[in-house]
Amino acid sequence: MTGPLTGKTVIDLTTALAGPYATLLLASLGARVIKVENPTRGGDSSRSNSPYVTADGLQMRRTAPEDMSVSMLARGRGKESITLNLKHPASRDVFFDLVRDADILVENYSAGVTKRLGIDYAAVQPLNERLVYTSISGFGAQGVAGDGKAMDTIIQALSGVMMTAGEPGDGPIRFGLPIGDLVAPLFAVIGTLGAVLHADATGEGQHVDVSMLGSLTSLVACEPFDALESVGFPLRTGAVVPRLAPFGTFPTADGWFALCAPTDAFAVGTFTAIGRPELVHDERFSTRDGRVAHADELHALIREWARSRSTQEVLAAFEEHGVPAAPVRDTAAAVRDEVVVGRGEVVPLVHPKFGHFDGLYGSGLPVVFSRSRAGLSTSAPGLGEHTDSVLTELGYDDERIEALRRDGVL
Repeated sequence: MTGPLTGKTVIDLTTALAGPYATLLLASLGARVIKVENPTRGGDSSRSNSPYVTADGLQMRRTAPEDMSVSMLARGRGKESITLNLKHPASRDVFFDLVRDADILVENYSAGVTKRLGIDYAAVQPLNERLVYTSISGFGAQGVAGDGKAMDTIIQALSGVMMTAGEPGDGPIRFGLPIGDLVAPLFAVIGTLGAVLHADATGEGQHVDVSMLGSLTSLVACEPFDALESVGFPLRTGAVVPRLAPFGTFPTADGWFALCAPTDAFAVGTFTAIGRPELVHDERFSTRDGRVAHADELHALIREWARSRSTQEVLAAFEEHGVPAAPVRDTAAAVRDEVVVGRGEVVPLVHPKFGHFDGLYGSGLPVVFSRSRAGLSTSAPGLGEHTDSVLTELGYDDERIEALRRDGVL
C-alpha cells in the first residue's frame, strides 16, 4: 500500500503555520517533502515557538541543540530539511536544481517576495513545465497596499468572522483556533491536487494562488448573514441559534452540553426528555416556525430544566428519546477520544531522540482510505538534517557542498 501522492516531490518554501500545514497534508498523502529553510534565521520560525520538548519534558526555553519546539514537532513530521539562503546570489542555481525534477512547490511568502528573490513562478516555469507552483499569501498574488503581510488575527478581523460569535453588543471575538491560518492551506491542497491532476493529464503545470483572506471570507459567505438580519434574525446569537430552535449550548449543574433538535421529531423528543410532553400541543412550539418565533422561551425552558441536573443525567435523558446532544469537552479530553485516535485523526507527537511525552498530541490526516496508505511515519527533522543527502542526489559532490556551506549559501 502506498500513499496517493507517492512518487511526487514537493519543494517546501513555507514557514510558520499556513504553509507548513499544507505541506504536512501533502506529506501525509505520501509525497516526498523537501523543506528549504533559511540558515541565517534559524530555519522555520516555528522552530523558535515556545514550549520545547527537551530531555526533561516540556520546557518554556530551549536548553540544548536537540530540543525542538512543539510547533515544529507537529508541523515538520514526514519532511526532509535542507538549508539554503535564498538571498545569497549563488543559491539560485541550487534552487533551480531542486525544482527541475519536482512536481510541486509550495511557498507562503508575502506577495512579491519570490519575484524579488528571482524564484517566482515565471522564473521556474521554463525549467519545469509540469511544476505546480502553489502560493499561500494573506491577500493573494496581487497583494495589497503596504507590505501585504498577514497574521491569523488580521485575517479573522478582516473576514468578518469575529462578528459572528458572542452576544449582540459584544466586542469582536477572536477564535482561539487560528482558523485563518488553517483554512487557507486546506484550499491550497485542494487547488494543488487539482493542478496535479491537470499536469498528469496534459503535461502542463500552473500557478495556484490562494489567499488567506479569501479562504476565510468565502466560508463566512456560506451563511447568508445579510439575508438573515433582514428578516429579523440577529447576526450574533451567543450560545443558541434561534432560527433552528431548539439549538445551542446550555449549562448543567457540573458542565455544559450541546443540543441540536430543530426538526419536529427531535423537538418531540426534547419535550419528553425535559418532562414537558404537553408542549407538543402548545401552539408556540408545535411547529418548526412556531419554535423559531418563540426561541427565547423554548431555550429558557431547557436551560431551567438542565441547570439543576448533572451533564450525565441530561445526556441520558436526551439519548433515551433519540435527541442529538453531546457534552462540551475541553481540548485535553477531545484529543484523547478513542475513536479519533484510533482512526489516526489525532496522533501522539514523537521527538526523534526523546520520544513521546504523555499528553503531547498533534493532528493526523482526518481521511481514511480503503486502499491507499496515508499518515506520517517520521518525526520532524533537525534544521538542515538532510542537506547533504538531498544535494548528493542532485549530483553535488562533497567538495562542492562544503564550498557552498563555507560561502554561506547553505
